[in-house]
Amino acid sequence: MLVWVIYDITDNGIRHKVSGRCKNYGLYRVQKSVFLGDLNSNDRDSLAIECEELIDTERDSVYVFPMDEQSFKQVKLIGQAFDKELVSDEIITKFF
Repeated sequence: MLVWVIYDITDNGIRHKVSGRCKNYGLYRVQKSVFLGDLNSNDRDSLAIECEELIDTERDSVYVFPMDEQSFKQVKLIGQAFDKELVSDEIITKFF
């Protein structure tokens, strides 16, 4: 299932670690603090737990939004945006 990860993190080092985790799970950066990609439910939960362990939950936030393919096809892109085909058709590999 497609997953959006959107975050607002005050500390640069922690923000960098969260973006690194997103990349490690094979997510594609669509904006500075927004990632999108295909994750199964176990990986989605694992990523959420890892992010929760990294951030200051009193100041920071990380949103993990699952999205079905039908809804993704209805996304409207305005202005400079990411390549929807790259995200939806790419075979995503997780590297460690």
